[in-house]
Amino acid sequence: MPLVTTGELITAAAAARTAVPAFNIITLEHIEAVVAGAESAGAPVVLQVSENAVTFRGGRLLPLARAATAAAEHAAVPVALHLDHVQRDDLLRLAPDAGFGSVMYDASRLPYEENLAATRAAADWAHARGLWIEAELGQVGGKHGEPALDAHAPGARTDPDEARAFVAGSGVDALAVAIGSTHAMTTRTAALDHALLKRLSAALDVPLVLHGSSGVPDDELRTAVEGGIAKVNIGTALNIAMTGAVREFLAARPETVDPRKYLAVGREAMAATVARLIGVVAPRAGTPASA
Repeated sequence: MPLVTTGELITAAAAARTAVPAFNIITLEHIEAVVAGAESAGAPVVLQVSENAVTFRGGRLLPLARAATAAAEHAAVPVALHLDHVQRDDLLRLAPDAGFGSVMYDASRLPYEENLAATRAAADWAHARGLWIEAELGQVGGKHGEPALDAHAPGARTDPDEARAFVAGSGVDALAVAIGSTHAMTTRTAALDHALLKRLSAALDVPLVLHGSSGVPDDELRTAVEGGIAKVNIGTALNIAMTGAVREFLAARPETVDPRKYLAVGREAMAATVARLIGVVAPRAGTPASA
């Protein structure tokens, strides 16, 4: 089916008090695994391309974007394409023509007033071109190898009053909130601040997004969705699944040189992870496409 927009999926999820999982993709195998896992779960999904992934692919956006679009067109479930953690304005401006329906503009590294001004300009530009836009307030941490902020450090958590003013002033369509998760966690030990999430949900009239969800245990994720999270970003969990499966395969078969053999195993492991996590964050999303 044709690409849908992230805004469509998130609006429907927020109304149903469920969430849409958004998986970060790096390789063609990631794309195929996310779509296969979503089809198995019978649920819509968002394919996310981060600025880091674009850098890894030699600074070129279109190869991944075109592969994701082609996969979406052959998918049995709705698939949206999202440009994630964009800091460069030149990359933001490539999004519409590359097939993206949404973008996460990340100026969270800046002081509040500069973040607000940069995000307002990005939102105005994006809305004029039909793009749904997400931003972040507070610091989730863990990007580019930086350590997570201490839970009590200034700015480590999203303040509800500041968030209300930020959303009104910036005009964004969704807000990623810092409530205790961290990017790039390889252990599922994050404890979320559900009391703060409740206050944020009450203060804001836009969907809330959880970044760094790979490090959050299942029960914590379920409670976060119940508390108002409508988009759940997942990346590292796929990389853990793929790398672990490939390592195990090659350890047992060190003579293997055909990458198709071990990439297939890695792809299958990622697809299983996608289907399982969809069952955690969106259990009411649908029935398997084969049913």
